[in-house]
Formats: sequence, structure tokens, C-alpha cells
Amino acid sequence: MPAVSKGDGMRGLAVFISDIRNCKSKEAEIKRINKELANIRSKFKGDKALDGYSKKKYVCKLLFIFLLGHDIDFGHMEAVNLLSSNKYTEKQIGYLFISVLVNSNSELIRLINNAIKNDLSSRNPTFMCLALHCIANVGSREMAEAFAGEIPRILVAGDTMDSVKQSAALCLLRLYKASPDLVLMGEWTSRVVHLLNDQSCMSVQRSILPLPHCLYPLDFNPSPPFLLQIVSSASTDLQDYTYYFVPAPWLSCKLLRLLQCYPPPEDGAVKGRLVECLETILNKAQEPPKSKKVQHSNAKNAILFEAISLIIHYDSEPNLLVRACNQLGQFLQHRETNLRYLALESMCTLASSEFSHEAVKTHIETVINALKTERDVSVRQRAADLLYAMCDRSNAKQIVAEMLSYLETADYSIREEMVLKVAILAEKYAVDYSWYVDTILNLIRIAGDYVSEEVWYRVIQIVINRDDVQGYAAKTVFEALQAPACHENMVKVGGYILGEFGNLIAGDPRSSPLVQFNLLHSKFHLCSVPTRALLLSAYIKFINLFPETKATIQEVLRSDSQIRNSDVELQQRAVEYLKLSSIASTDVLATVLEEMPPFPERESSILAKLKKKKGPGAVSVELEDGKERGELNGGGDRGGDASTPSPSADLLGLRSTAPASGATPSAGSLLVDVFSEAGPSATSAGVNDDGFLSSAPPTVASEDPAPPLPESDELLNKFVCKNNGVLFENQLLQIGIKSEYRQNLGRMYLFYGNKTSVQFVSFNTTVSCPGELQSHILQLEPLVEGGAQVQQVINIECLTDFIDAPLLNIKFRYGGALQNISLKLPVTINKFFQPTEMAAADFFQRWKQLSQPQQEAQKIFKASHGMDTEVLKAKLLGLGTALLENVDPNPENYVCAGVIQTKAQQVGCLLRLEPNAQAQVHTHKCILLDSRLIMCHQCKSILNT
Repeated sequence: MPAVSKGDGMRGLAVFISDIRNCKSKEAEIKRINKELANIRSKFKGDKALDGYSKKKYVCKLLFIFLLGHDIDFGHMEAVNLLSSNKYTEKQIGYLFISVLVNSNSELIRLINNAIKNDLSSRNPTFMCLALHCIANVGSREMAEAFAGEIPRILVAGDTMDSVKQSAALCLLRLYKASPDLVLMGEWTSRVVHLLNDQSCMSVQRSILPLPHCLYPLDFNPSPPFLLQIVSSASTDLQDYTYYFVPAPWLSCKLLRLLQCYPPPEDGAVKGRLVECLETILNKAQEPPKSKKVQHSNAKNAILFEAISLIIHYDSEPNLLVRACNQLGQFLQHRETNLRYLALESMCTLASSEFSHEAVKTHIETVINALKTERDVSVRQRAADLLYAMCDRSNAKQIVAEMLSYLETADYSIREEMVLKVAILAEKYAVDYSWYVDTILNLIRIAGDYVSEEVWYRVIQIVINRDDVQGYAAKTVFEALQAPACHENMVKVGGYILGEFGNLIAGDPRSSPLVQFNLLHSKFHLCSVPTRALLLSAYIKFINLFPETKATIQEVLRSDSQIRNSDVELQQRAVEYLKLSSIASTDVLATVLEEMPPFPERESSILAKLKKKKGPGAVSVELEDGKERGELNGGGDRGGDASTPSPSADLLGLRSTAPASGATPSAGSLLVDVFSEAGPSATSAGVNDDGFLSSAPPTVASEDPAPPLPESDELLNKFVCKNNGVLFENQLLQIGIKSEYRQNLGRMYLFYGNKTSVQFVSFNTTVSCPGELQSHILQLEPLVEGGAQVQQVINIECLTDFIDAPLLNIKFRYGGALQNISLKLPVTINKFFQPTEMAAADFFQRWKQLSQPQQEAQKIFKASHGMDTEVLKAKLLGLGTALLENVDPNPENYVCAGVIQTKAQQVGCLLRLEPNAQAQVHTHKCILLDSRLIMCHQCKSILNT
């Protein structure tokens, strides 16, 4: 920067500022400002021409007055005149005034643009930087139109100084964010990319790094050699760019963040170098600190957390994911609150990875302790989020118990979200439904004010749908209602359950019908109108269940407080129920007030509310919510009894079936239409008699879809053992998938994420299925906003066994250019597997019976990876089969059995895997009840994935 001359001190400005500060009142300040404004106005309008110094001084005063909150309506022309000065300080003040006070609609914009053009063409680096700063600060569309073509030329010019290149890059990025349609790089693209490989000035590279992904994402794919050079260098190697013994921390962070905008590299050599970079960063994090100053640890940890974010983004290197988890675990007890917060936040994401979920679970005691002892509420909230993310069947009871315990003293700001999470976990991992009922009732007792309607609606739905828990629920809620102080939500649940199933506990004298009625009615006067209405409905149900209570209940309904109630709803119910109980025969009463039919299973309304509470930006995190943690295709609920499906296994609503004929809700139903928003109606268009798929022909792809991507088969193999994850990602679009299968039916949720800041227009998707599959797809809106994510539902039905996967074609326009992408949807035959347990004798008996040539296939193939026993077991379970222990005489062999569910038939399948550890060879034999031998190829694919 040029030296400031002796006369540039502007004594008059200093005196004015001192006078303002010495004012004793607001009135005195306004009086002094008005006096100064009058003086400045007279100077500007005077006959005597002002020199540059005077203009600068008065413009500075105007700028100071504006910053004090007063309006300035003159002096703009004088500021523009300062732009033509050859003195740095005068030009600087002129640009500063314009950046702050001149708006994009000003009549002076043309004059300002001319002055800026003169400075940009002057080749004076100081003046060029001032002009570029002004363009970036104003950032109007008019300036983008005037300079969008000039700035790239300055950026790539060989004689431009590094400081000017920095300013030009940042200015170009600002104009792109303001007017992306006007900033077109054209022939400058390759030259800007070349600057990234010029390692002579890292400060320029740091400014240029955000440009490639924003301006031309399709033409740029970052490579890691430069990053490897930085992270592996010593602090003495890059002395000009070393910050507290950390080489180029800002540039390293930006490079790592840029790599997160792109999918993992396909080239093996490039991927290897990138893994080496990340391992180097993790290794350096373990080294003793070279300085005790906080700046050193901040710079070092900034690089580490960006590297961990990149590892999580790729989600393909188990070793790196586990190392990242262990590194974050060390931060969980760090004395710095910010580090503990960041560690908990990153581990929440790691918990969703199949590779690192188990490693995250090892820190459960530390996280529970953080939930109990942390002072900062934001850290406690992240600890609760992590407990929710790491929960699975093995630790569900412990985590739910700890969250319930914390709820009693939790901050009011996070109680509602905590209640939703406890309710979801209790439902999702409930093996014993008496535990589920106890948990929800305890939840209502502890935090009743924060238990939304969705929570108690859901517990009632589950109790009604499961005969084995109805008696226990009635007994438990009866005992809960005996507490002196009882929350109104408990009264609602008690009224509904006792009204439906009170007869199941009426045999005990302690819970006789009259005792139940008196207990409910003792809470009546303390409740709100909606709860009283529900209790009246419970009373009329009691008359049907327990005729001996009829006289007592009619007396209550006949009382003035009911039939003359000021509330119309209560009055109408009392009158109608009284009349119904008086004139209807026993048979009619039993028909009208019969027990509620089972509710159709749909997506949990609690889960839907939690997703809504977290907002649209949380979709990528909630992508894993429908997945049983740690379970692959063959695990968990696949072997359950189909006649009494577990609600926790059906959060996606795949079992949505219409109620049986004649099972319409009766007039006494207490929950009329309360689940109408939980999912699509079973009689919606496009749904057949089974309540699932339409009978329309398969969706036909458009006339000119693109051929499937070369990596489609590789992407398909990644999803053989899992149902959730990122299906596809490039610089523009990310496609996530969440799916669930039951018998021969499947449902997919596809999440399309726009990674750019520009709209996708004419967005259209089509699915083409082979003849053995049938699909139904719900179409999307044609416009996807920048940064937004939209969801699409695809229903799949397996008619018979198949080989080819369905094709998904996506078309949209980005920046006027048509994007045409075709992918294979991860629908493979093993998705429709039902695991089957059998004894050794039964297995070999069937094995020998099914020995016809058309029923047997065998493959011998070399193992691509080490023959780890646990990994092989996990992959075979992921295939969907049941892994039979102690069946094969050779303990090193693996034996599996299952049934392929199709609409046409059920196809039994027996598998035997014989590993040869010395030769690193697998011998895989498959026996089917059908001539279509496809499981051998499927098994080979997953074992070599």
C-alpha cells in the first residue's frame, strides 16, 4: 500500500469525531451533525472549487454520519469525482463511499463503471485492487454485465500480480453468486484450471479454489498430488505459508472441502494417493504438538476435521472410517468445548456408515456421560443426537433408559425433540412390546407436556394391532392412572385403551368395571374439552363391555353438566350417547360399539414429525432412519411372523393394506381419521386390491434415454448387501436411496439433491423394468431449486425370478444444457429372499434330492480380498439367506438356506461356500428349485465387492 503523506491525517475529521463523542445527549449529537451537514453542503455548492484533499475530508465526514445511522442524500457526485484522482487515499475514500452508499439503481452507475474500467486498464495493481473490491462489494447485475468478461482476462493474464489475481478470483466468485447466468468462462476455463497447478503462489490458489466447482463443475475434477505435497511437508518446507508450524492450513482445508464436492475418484492410482493423504493427516494428528499456543492446535484440528469429513463423504474405506472414529473418540473428553461439539457432530454421521457403526458404539459410555455432565446445552443436544444415531437392537434398552433419565432434567428447548427420538427408538427396536408400552407411558409421565399427539396416537395404534400386548397395556395404564397427579395425555391413552380392552382386566376385583369407570371419571373435571369428549366415548364403550355399569354411566350422561354443557361437542355427545344406550338393543349396541379394527400399517407419524422438525436440510442424515443398524438384507425382521408384522420393521409403510370388509370404523371410534396424514390411502389411484401396486403396465422409459453409465454395475454391487446409501453422485447431482422389501414387494425412496446454486429445470425421471418386474413411480415437480432435495417413491413387485435390474433415467436442464443420466436401480433377486432355518439332516436330505443338472450350479473363483471369517459371514447374511451353524462337517465351510419370494412361486435355494485359504479360492455351489441359476453370480459379486 502507498505511504500516507503528512497532510493525509484529516485533522478536521478527527475534530468532528471528537465533538460527536463528547456530546452529552442525542439532541446535542443531532444538532452537531446538522451543523456539519450544512457546512459540507455549502462547501459543495460554493463557487470555489475544492481540491482533492477537501473533497476526501468532507466525503469521509458524510460516510461517518451515515454509519451513525443518519440519511445522506448528497455528496455522491463528489465521491465519484474522487475516483479520477491519482492519489491512493482519495481514490480509496471514493470507492469506500460508493461501496457503502450507492445502490445498484443509482443514476451514477454508468459514471462509476467508466471510472472502474479506467482503473482496471491502468495496470496499476493498487488501483486495480480497489476497483475489483468495489465491484465485489456492490455486486449488482449491472456491474456483472459490464465486467464479467473483463475479470477472467485479468485473472489469467501472465503479467498480473498475485495480489490482483486474488482479488479478481474473489470478485468473480461474488459476481457468479449474484448473477450466475452472466458469468460464463468460455475459453478462460482451461487457463484458470492451469493456475491451480502453478504452485509458485499458494495464496492465489487459495482464492481460486472455490471457482472450479461453481463455474464449470463438469470440466474439472480435482486430483490429490498437490494436497499430498502440502500435508506431508514439514513446517520448514513452506515457510512463507506456514502458520504456527502447520503448512498452509487454509489452502489444505479448502482443497479438502473442494474434494467433498466430487465423488470418489475411479482411477486406482489417484484414489491410492488420496488415501495416502488422508492417512498422513490422521498420522500427524497423533504427533505431539509442536507449540502450546491455541493457534497451532486450531490450525491442526481444522485440517483434521476437514479430512474426516472427506472420509465420511467417500464412505468406502473401512480402515480410514474406523481410524477417524477413534480419533474423534479422543476429542470426546477434550477440555475444549468446541472440539467436543465437533467430535459429537462428526460421529453422528459416522454412525450411519456400515463400516464405522460398531466403532462408534464403543464410545457409548463417554457419550452418556457427556449427556449428563456437559454444561453447554448445544453439546448435550449433540450427545443426544449421537445416542440416537448409534442405537441398534443390542443397546436400544440402555440408550432409551439413559435418554428417559436425562429427560427429567433436560433443557426445555430440546425436550420435544428428545421425546420424539425416545418414542421412535422404543418403537423401532421393540422386541418385547410390553417394554414399548412401559417406555411410552414413562415418557408421558416424565415429559407429558412435550408428548405430541403423534406419540400417543402411535402407541394406541400399536396396541390395537397387537393382540399379545393389549391386556398388559390395559393393566399398565390402569395402574398409571391411579397416581394422584396424572398428565392429561395419560388420561387420553387410558381412556382409549380401557374403553377398548378394559374387559381384559375386569376379572380382577381391584380393576372391576365400576372401579375402572370411577378412576377415569375422577379425572374428568381436570381435563380439557377434547379429552372430555374422548372420555365420554370411552363411557359408552363401557356400557357395551360391562352392562352392569349402564345405570351409573347413564346417570353421568344425564346430568346437567353434560346435556346442558356450554360446549356444543360435549353436549351433543352426551345427548346422543344417552339416547343410544337407552333405545338400542344389546345386539345393535354391540355392533355399533364393536372393538376397533387394526389400523393399516404406514410410516410412523412420529418419524415424519421428527423429519419435519429437522427441516429439509436433514434428509441426507435421516436417510438411514428406515434402516436397522448393523443389519443386512437377511437380518432382523425378515424371518418374523408375517401374520403379526412388527411396526418397528415397517417405518416405510410397506404393509399398507386396506382394512377387511366390514371393518370400517364404528360410530364409537375414538380416533376418527387421526392417521389420515400418515401415508397414502389404501384406495388411492395406482393401488391394487393388495393395497400396494397398481395394475398398470410398467413405466416405459422415454424414447431416447442415455445408455447406462459404465460404473452402473459397480454401483449395483455396492447395494447387494445394503438398502440405504448414496446411489450416484457427480458435480451437479446426488442421488440417495432408502428401500425396504417384504416378500415379493419392495418400496424405494429416491432423494435427488441439487448440489449447485442453479435451478434444475424440466426435471424428469422414468423407470424401465424387465418383464419379470413391475413398477409404479410417483412423478416429481419439473423444477428443483438450487441446493434443494426432492423425494420420489418407486414401488416394485417381483413377478418371477429375474436377472436384469431396472433402469432409471434422469433428464434435466442445467444452465441450458441437457443432462441425461441412466443408472441401474439396485433391485437384485436377493432382495426378495426369505431366510430359512433348518437342521443338518434336513439340509443334506434336500441337497441330495435337488441334484438335477438344471437345479444345480457351481462356480470356482479367486478371492479379491482376504478371507476374513466375520466379513464372509456378514456378506452371506447380507445376501438375505440364513447362515446355518454346525451343519457342514467341515467347520471352514459356510452353509446357507432361503426362499426367493415371487408372485408366481416360491423358489427354495441352498448355498454352500467352500473357502480355500491357501489358494485364496472360493468354491461356491448353489442349488435351486428352478432352472434359472442366478444366485451363483450374485454370491460371487458380493464376495468380491
